[in-house]
Amino acid sequence: MSMVKWAGVAALACAGLLAAVPARANGEISCRMNFQMSGWSIFYKTASGSGTVSCSNGQSMHVHLRAKGGGLTFGKTRIDHGVGKFTGVENIREILGHYANAEAHAGAEKSADAQVVTKGNVSLALSGKGRGWNLGVAFGAFIIEP
Repeated sequence: MSMVKWAGVAALACAGLLAAVPARANGEISCRMNFQMSGWSIFYKTASGSGTVSCSNGQSMHVHLRAKGGGLTFGKTRIDHGVGKFTGVENIREILGHYANAEAHAGAEKSADAQVVTKGNVSLALSGKGRGWNLGVAFGAFIIEP
């Protein structure tokens, strides 16, 4: 077989292999965060914690979490087994930064919380169960750092 025919066969084989690999829309990957957080609020809300983000492409990262803001809020809370699901991510580094959030909350002793925070095209849906007591409305930032 001539060199030109081998090049054509190799090109067809590569094209067939690439066609067999499923592509995600716009290169998006799915990422999930397991975390724990605790904090307090008396007009000013603050919380901190840590977690691990794992993505469908094999990337993972340990992260530090902070939440801060203000509003008509009062309480003390702890989330032990929180879960976050990211959308709009093409690389794990895109999860880092400041997310805008607003929430209304009320709970006593054992409580559950869910909210969505955003940063540009990246959204993070947070959910968790925890302990504590809280009441109020708060606006502020949810921050993910390496």
